[in-house]
Amino acid sequence: MIDRINKLLAEIEGLKASKADEIEVLRIKYLSKKGEVSALMNDFRTVAAEQKREVGIKLNELKEKAQERINQLKESLENSQTVDETIDLTRTAAPIELGTRHPLSIVRKEICDIFRRLGFSIAEGPEIEDDWHVFSSLNFAEDHPARDMQDTFFIARSPEIVLRTHTSSVQTRVMEKQQPPIRIICPGRVYRNEAISYRAHCFFHQVEALYIDKNVSFADLKQALLFVAKELFGADTKIRLRPSYFPFTEPSAEMDISCNICGGKGCPFCKHTGWVEILGCGMVDPNVLENCGIDSKVYTGYALGMGVERITNLKYRVKDLRMFSENDQRFLDQFESAY
Repeated sequence: MIDRINKLLAEIEGLKASKADEIEVLRIKYLSKKGEVSALMNDFRTVAAEQKREVGIKLNELKEKAQERINQLKESLENSQTVDETIDLTRTAAPIELGTRHPLSIVRKEICDIFRRLGFSIAEGPEIEDDWHVFSSLNFAEDHPARDMQDTFFIARSPEIVLRTHTSSVQTRVMEKQQPPIRIICPGRVYRNEAISYRAHCFFHQVEALYIDKNVSFADLKQALLFVAKELFGADTKIRLRPSYFPFTEPSAEMDISCNICGGKGCPFCKHTGWVEILGCGMVDPNVLENCGIDSKVYTGYALGMGVERITNLKYRVKDLRMFSENDQRFLDQFESAY
């Protein structure tokens, strides 16, 4: 028995393997239930009583040596796999091509940064909304076309749940929870049942602004609009306000800027008028303030909203609105952002 143990010890000390499956074969041969060491353990009961102590010590030594040698082989194999001598760890890292921001993200951030400098903070809300926050609280009449199934994406009819048609719903949520002064911008995606074409889509992005405080006037609105236009399109930009109608503002206006392509002289882009419409605005209707729990006799405010796609078209002269959502890499690679 002692000779067999010594012979196995010599074998184990000389074990070699370069692959994981070879190591597994050696483990099974020596340490499995039917392996060499287990066979000797089974024969241990036939050893004479006076030799059991000596043989037992040798058997334990054999088992420990076998386990230790198998572990050494595994560790050696793992170390050899983690070190690739063909890699020069001292060389400069391979250049990684940087991505670019989506043009809508670039312009939206630029708009938000301009309003932040005016003291506005960002407010966000859900894209799936109820009728109250999208229409009723904003002074939409019950028979207003925007409530028609053909004009709005309705998810449920009772209660009426819709995909928001404008981010004005965020404004009403803020007004319900917060008393003036309120100075917020509401960027986000909105949905309308539009026929998809080069100039319209069923979803697009807006940035709306709301300022409510004591003694806020239309003059404050006009000065804010002039500042935003000059920051977006250049110091020489001029603005023009035209009377308009929105249920939630009174008086209301559409704002045009002098065409940034022809400088206001007239070109096909501005239809030879020298002006391009970019947003709608107005003083917040007193009914909207009262609906949201704000005293219209104490506070006044203005609101404005612009389509991010519209502004992006003007800045980058993109001819087809659909290109913003088609994820064409050739189109997106043209935009580089410093942010």
